[in-house]
Amino acid sequence: MHVMAISAISDDGFWGSLKKAHGRLPKGARWTLAVATADGSKAVNVIVHDSVDAVRDFLEEYAGQFAATEYFEADAANAVGLPK
Repeated sequence: MHVMAISAISDDGFWGSLKKAHGRLPKGARWTLAVATADGSKAVNVIVHDSVDAVRDFLEEYAGQFAATEYFEADAANAVGLPK
């Protein structure tokens, strides 16, 4: 499943921490997108993994102290440009 993680960033340590997370992805997970707004206050990450809860558990370990993040299952069937 594709999981969207939408973050309101509160600390500059967010991206450095996500880079660490990227290098430690759980087995079977795939990070397909990481993008921020031009002002750096918001980010959208899309990760393919077993469940929303699995992505939440993983990302919160790294990004939880730097951002408030909401997690959603993406509607992959109606997405445009979403890698399979």
